[in-house]
Amino acid sequence: MKISIFGLGYVGVVTAACLARDGYDVIGVDVNPSKVTLVNNGKSPIVEPGLEDLLKQGVKAGSIQATTDAEAAILASNISLISVGTPPVEWGEPNLSYVFGVCQEIAVAIGRKAMRHVVVLRSTVPPGTLQKCQHLFEEVAGTNLVHTAFNPEFLRESTAIKDYDCPPYTIIGTKSGFAETTLRKIYANLEAPVLVTKPEVAEMVKFVANTWHAAKVSFANEIGRVAKAFGIDGQEVMNVIVQDKKLNISPVYMRPGFAYGGSCLPKDLGALLYFARKMDVPTPLINTIPITNVLQIDLAVQAVLRSKARRVAMLGLAFKPNTDDLRESPTVILVKRLLGEGCKVKIYDRAVYQARLIGNNLAYIEQNLPHFEALLVASPQEAVKDAEIVVATHNTNEFRQILDKASLNTQILDLAGVLNLEDSAHKLPKEIVA
Repeated sequence: MKISIFGLGYVGVVTAACLARDGYDVIGVDVNPSKVTLVNNGKSPIVEPGLEDLLKQGVKAGSIQATTDAEAAILASNISLISVGTPPVEWGEPNLSYVFGVCQEIAVAIGRKAMRHVVVLRSTVPPGTLQKCQHLFEEVAGTNLVHTAFNPEFLRESTAIKDYDCPPYTIIGTKSGFAETTLRKIYANLEAPVLVTKPEVAEMVKFVANTWHAAKVSFANEIGRVAKAFGIDGQEVMNVIVQDKKLNISPVYMRPGFAYGGSCLPKDLGALLYFARKMDVPTPLINTIPITNVLQIDLAVQAVLRSKARRVAMLGLAFKPNTDDLRESPTVILVKRLLGEGCKVKIYDRAVYQARLIGNNLAYIEQNLPHFEALLVASPQEAVKDAEIVVATHNTNEFRQILDKASLNTQILDLAGVLNLEDSAHKLPKEIVA
């Protein structure tokens, strides 16, 4: 099988690299010529551990190429994966114009090719979207030519390759036996159960999964705040809770820390809330998730201001470690608000500093922190030099070492649970300890 992948963002480019590694010929398609050029040169358009090595190997072997020509990609392949963005618009409704636009291009090309083709939608979309795509294909390309499926991905940024290789399960939402068989062949080497469902069920699963992840982050943070009021370490409390693997399901995200962010959780939670409102379905618990998430940022701002510090070292800018993704990063909002309060901020984030920011990622940071590059520094030493307070937003060994070596006169705001402050040499004013 020759596979074309539409959209070379996180999901698309990681999938392309992994499929090429597994022996498939892959054609990446993107409207952004910069991404296409990077991929064709064996370079990654994003920061993701291990990805650039896979791309280099694939390009060298001739199994990966990229183009802006959608029709050429369809003519050269017999299965297409769609991984374009579905960004939020007003009130959280997902913008599906990129999905339908790509489907239109694919339909025209398949009609001209007049050969059977499998189209797999992997973008996060509301239930019923694949059915609309199927109708579009039938109107433009004709019946019986296009076999569709919805195949959600569960890739986390910074661990995407590992997640691709070891998924919790593979979900195939389809009414086509041919599409199901094709996807089973593609994922045959993955040791994970394959669940075949109705397309609408598979589409909803993705929303529910990301909403649950967002809920877990917020729940753990609320527990951390309540535990702190009792004088209890929230980390200790949640360490006990997550040992129950039978009822609590998974320890992932179940730690008090900073607010959630990124390109998935805020967007998909907002979309689910939009559709709940549209259908007059009350969701009081889910409605509170973005409220408590914003509150986590508010509390961080208040903690810094209460410390009376005005020279701030920020450890971490992306929404999580080992990624350059700044979209909806709570740290970006935190920095923006501290600058508005007159603070002087230096930021150390190795992945962001080394990144080639392009596309929506670059647009987001330019809109929220237009001069962010002037705030970035190349080393942690430069960040903490002369800082009155060090704010840690990522829980990494590197940041743990930085905090351990910080001057006793430097205040620390640990938003990520990096240190056990009771055992630390730093004895800080109670109100600024997260």
